[in-house]
Amino acid sequence: MLFLLTALAFAQADVSTVRVVNNIQYVTGAEYPNDLDKLDLYLPEGKTGVPVIVWIHGGALTQDDKNLEVETGRRFAKAGIATATVNYRLSPAVSHPAHVQDAAASFAWVKRHIAEYGGDPSRVFLVGHSAGAYLAQLLVTDERYLRAHGLSARDVRGVVPISAFFWVEKQGVAPDRPKSVWGTDPTVWMDASPAHHLRANLPPTLIIYADRDEAWRRRQNVDMAREMRAAGSPPVDVVEIADRTHMGIWHRLGEDGDPTSERVIAFVRVEAGRRK
Repeated sequence: MLFLLTALAFAQADVSTVRVVNNIQYVTGAEYPNDLDKLDLYLPEGKTGVPVIVWIHGGALTQDDKNLEVETGRRFAKAGIATATVNYRLSPAVSHPAHVQDAAASFAWVKRHIAEYGGDPSRVFLVGHSAGAYLAQLLVTDERYLRAHGLSARDVRGVVPISAFFWVEKQGVAPDRPKSVWGTDPTVWMDASPAHHLRANLPPTLIIYADRDEAWRRRQNVDMAREMRAAGSPPVDVVEIADRTHMGIWHRLGEDGDPTSERVIAFVRVEAGRRK
C-alpha cells in the first residue's frame, strides 16, 4: 500500500534558520582517519523536543562522506526535524561488519546526546540512500549491532531506506562488487543481508525507490516490502518515485517540493506523532 500523505504531515511550517554543528566525534576510544568517526548536526533553530533523523550516506560502502549531505541535512532541519549526517569507515580499508558497526555507534551517540541539541531521543529515525539505506535496514533487522550499545530496534521510531538493496548475495551486490566489502564467502553475504533477518514487529518502514533504478534494485525493493509484510512487520509502505535515476533521487533531496524528501518528512511527522 502506498504511503498516504495526511493533513498532519503538512501541519508544521518550515523554520527559517538552521543551526549546524560540524564534526562531532561519535566513537570513543578510537580515532579514524579523514573524520570517518564524526557526524554533523543540522538543527531547527529555537526548537526543542523535535523528531530526529540519522542520515546514512550512500557510495557502495567504498566512497563519499557526510560533506556531500549538506543540502539534505538542511532540508530536513528546515522542516523541523533535527538531522545527523554521519560518516563511517569505508572499504577497502575495512570490510563488513565495520560499516554497520559504525552506523550503530553513530545512532547510539544520537540517542544519548541529541536532547542536548533540542532533539527528542524517543523519536529517532534511520534514513539513508543506497548503501546507507542498506545499513539503516540492517541495523533494525539484525539487532546484534545495536545490542552492542545497549539498544534494540525498539529504539528506532521508523526507517526509510531509499533505493536500497536487501539481499547482499544476489545480482548487483556482492557477486558483482569488490570483494573488499563483504569478502568472498556466500554465507557471510547472506548473514549480512537485511532480508535474512526479518521478523514481526519491526519499526514502521517506508521503502522508497526510483522508477529508473536498476531493474535488480527495483525488484529487491518490491520483494522486501512483500517479505516484511509476510513476516508480520506492518506497517510497511513502498513508493516508486517517478522520473528519477538511482543518483537523481538523491541529488534532488534538498530541493523544496522534491517528492522524495516530502515523503520522508511526512512519514517522520506522522510516525513521530503516534503514541508508542
